[in-house]
Amino acid sequence: MNSLTSSLPPVPQPGQILARGVCRFLSDALDFACLEEFVPERGKRVDVMAVGPRGELWVVECKSSRADFLSDSKWDGYLDWCDRFFWAVDPDFPLELLPAETGLIIADAYGAELLREAPEVPLAAARRKALTRKFARDAARRLQGWRDPGTGLVRPE
Repeated sequence: MNSLTSSLPPVPQPGQILARGVCRFLSDALDFACLEEFVPERGKRVDVMAVGPRGELWVVECKSSRADFLSDSKWDGYLDWCDRFFWAVDPDFPLELLPAETGLIIADAYGAELLREAPEVPLAAARRKALTRKFARDAARRLQGWRDPGTGLVRPE
């Protein structure tokens, strides 16, 4: 491996490509701040956690294929960690697979469109406070790890 290829970033996976478009959309169109691969508690990792301008918390799970969706049996465990839950899929995804009681976003690498609003189930105040604090601390650690790799903090990919 030469120095040019060793310094290239890893090739994003299909779900990561969808997450990028979702984060661009949420940020640009709705003024949300997003973190990809957020861990609300040990054993859970959501594709996108987003905090809105009024403190609302959304989880977006990105599914790149039928097999990807069918292999995910833990998604309903994320409902306890957000005010609204969405699926993000590409335009060719078989939409009939997705539960009708969840939100729907169609995405690609460059943006997204909200097709179906998710029902709002507000979090308890204590959970919202703890989750918002964890979001802020994780975001700050990622930024610090990126700016100063010698800190040993998580460096974003």
